[in-house]
Amino acid sequence: MSDRRLTPFSGRVALEALRGAVEAVAFTAGEPARIAAPVTDLCPAPGALRDRQVLFGAEVTLIDRQGDHAFVQAAADGYCGWVVQGALGAPQTATHRVAAPATHVYAEASITRGEVMRLSCGARVAVLAEEGAFARTPEGFIPRVHLARLEAPAPDPVAVAEGFLGTPYLWGGNSHDGIDCSGLVQVAFHAAGRTCAGDSDLQRAEFGAFLPEGTAPARGDLLFWRGHVAMVVDEARLIHANGHTMSVAYEGIAPCLARIEAAGEGPFYGTKRPG
Repeated sequence: MSDRRLTPFSGRVALEALRGAVEAVAFTAGEPARIAAPVTDLCPAPGALRDRQVLFGAEVTLIDRQGDHAFVQAAADGYCGWVVQGALGAPQTATHRVAAPATHVYAEASITRGEVMRLSCGARVAVLAEEGAFARTPEGFIPRVHLARLEAPAPDPVAVAEGFLGTPYLWGGNSHDGIDCSGLVQVAFHAAGRTCAGDSDLQRAEFGAFLPEGTAPARGDLLFWRGHVAMVVDEARLIHANGHTMSVAYEGIAPCLARIEAAGEGPFYGTKRPG
């Protein structure tokens, strides 16, 4: 059975690629669009609780509409779901990503003239020109120091994750306002120019074979439990968005393994080293 999270079929309308594979009322080539809100929930049904979130500038394919919601597929990870139609905008070629943990878009090239919106790490923007310390975009002005060109990925995904330290835990969250374990890993790997699924079970399937038992963990390795993932910082520590501290936090690897085992929160599957 196909995974609904990755199947571009609203239950009524499907992408043409699924013709013959699903029974749909209609098939479509889809319409290109982008996320024009700072962050929006991606839900399994209109108005339902979120599966994940999608950030400003993310490219999506619009597949179906229902009331004030739209069914889309995100280009970055193939994730499908419903968003509010007000969060969608016309396609726009992005040139830069937000490389800081978060930034503001200002009405003018001045930090004293009022902000338009707040954007999180990983948001994608189209820079039209540079004006002093600011980059001008269709939405307003962003401090240049907070941006990086799309072709200049972050060298260390763990350092990206460390920029989220203290961020509150949020189930299905993908932004600096709130993030969960798999969202933190996804944002970090996307910043590093790597493809990465949105949920820990998909990430576990995506990242190759488990390391042999007894292998010393290295920075950037991923530790997997049922329903949870963490990133190795060094041989003794990990970083994760977790429900224990309700935040993104460091934790000792050995104490974390013992704590989760003692709480009966699910088995530890092992460690994977992204290639």
